[in-house]
Amino acid sequence: MSPDAAPAGDVDELVCSAKGCREAAVHALVWNNPRLHRAGRRKVWLACEAHREHLSRFLSARSFLREVIGVDELDETYG
Repeated sequence: MSPDAAPAGDVDELVCSAKGCREAAVHALVWNNPRLHRAGRRKVWLACEAHREHLSRFLSARSFLREVIGVDELDETYG
């Protein structure tokens, strides 16, 4: 998760991971870099509606994006 984001239990406090954005996050972009992370490790970027596509394209272009879920679906297995 972004350093500005709250833990998954506080979905009302989650903010978009896009640089400079302070909008509420509604999407969780689950990803990993296979060169750096073990196969089961998942990292999360949060996205508001306006930045979901941009952040998804960035991760997809590098083959890092694994799934996009709602922030309300996050639990301790992500991150």
